[in-house]
Amino acid sequence: MLRRIGTAGLLAMALTACAGGAASVAPAAKPPASEATPAEPAVQPTTAGTAVEAPTRDPVQRTLAKMTVREKVGQLFMPVIYGTAAGTVSGENQARYGAQTPAEVIGKYHLGGVILFPANVKNVRQVVGLTNGLQKSSEIPLLIGTDQENGLVSRMSAVMTRFPGAAEIGATGKPALARDVARATGAELRALGVNLDFAPVADVNIDPKNPVIGKRAYGDDPGEVAKMVGAAVKGFDQAGVAATAKHFPGHGDTRIDSHTGLPVIKHTRAQWERLDAPPFKAAIAAGVDAIMTAHIVFPKLDPSGDPATLSKPILTGLLRKELGFKGVISTDALNMAGARVKYDDGEVAVRAVLAGADLLLMPNDMPEQYKAVLKAVESGRISQKRLDQSVTRILTLKKDRGLLGKTPVVSAEKAAQVVRSAEHRKVAERVR
Repeated sequence: MLRRIGTAGLLAMALTACAGGAASVAPAAKPPASEATPAEPAVQPTTAGTAVEAPTRDPVQRTLAKMTVREKVGQLFMPVIYGTAAGTVSGENQARYGAQTPAEVIGKYHLGGVILFPANVKNVRQVVGLTNGLQKSSEIPLLIGTDQENGLVSRMSAVMTRFPGAAEIGATGKPALARDVARATGAELRALGVNLDFAPVADVNIDPKNPVIGKRAYGDDPGEVAKMVGAAVKGFDQAGVAATAKHFPGHGDTRIDSHTGLPVIKHTRAQWERLDAPPFKAAIAAGVDAIMTAHIVFPKLDPSGDPATLSKPILTGLLRKELGFKGVISTDALNMAGARVKYDDGEVAVRAVLAGADLLLMPNDMPEQYKAVLKAVESGRISQKRLDQSVTRILTLKKDRGLLGKTPVVSAEKAAQVVRSAEHRKVAERVR
């Protein structure tokens, strides 16, 4: 992907490091434990007295059991798609993916999701038509994501309410406003058919000269940022949209932009616990759906020199085992320079999965990276168990957000009532 777009285009597209209550939208909130479907017994007797395996009633396991290896590998990928409708013919799709339309790209690679950028957005009816069309083109409902942090990074600003960014919200000292803005943002996204937001930013703006985080963070105080992040996660949850805390283990103390280089943060473990960790711990405590990795080297957390995106000690050891995060781990955009300094594109994708990542965002070379992960699974380098762990997490997120089981469809008429509503404009005004 880097070979086909210039630096300015890359920064505009990949700013995923990243960058990256509307009553008319019924949120698909996570069901409480008391409403969970009881498990089937492992076996059931037949009339002949022999035992056979019982069909599972869990939609995740039922879906997983029907999937081929190719389909499972496809679930890990979330690329950019080109066009304003599922059937838009684009030379970019052909050049990058060997398929002409977004629908054909989804079918060819059995994608788990796609990410939308401003080029995909014209007006409310068009976006609804796009997301409905994308969903109809996929056998398994898609995660449709975007970077709607508000403020500096707002991919859907052409159609959505212009909410203040994190720094403005953080300056109020009122976590309730972070919750309300996230809830309103989530309601608008969900009305448009977008079910995953790569927000909130959980980085602490430690270095005021940081070129990539800055005002995208809620502030420079870890405790205060943690309160804002936890509140925002709850707001997105109330809207029925999956939230993503980013960029783990913390991108706030660097003067190098991971879009164009590989930052190194020299915090000790004790400094990380005090400065970087609190917002991520708050996000996990609030039930965040996903956490995005950072393309940064953190020698005191992993001395290998690999960026966190490719680090098993950081993703599996620290995030999974020590912090207890059970949701989806998403990479930051894999077309960024920080992810590609040490290894070729195929190896980057494989190492990200081996490190513990579940969602491979914005692959730099989709055909090569899909082929590399598939080959790694077929050779046993990535075990079937490891692959199933990631696919299960992705399918579970889809189930929790009401996406698994039937094709999601949103209404342009209802979306028009929710997007830029008077209620949401009032929320924005409360911050200013």
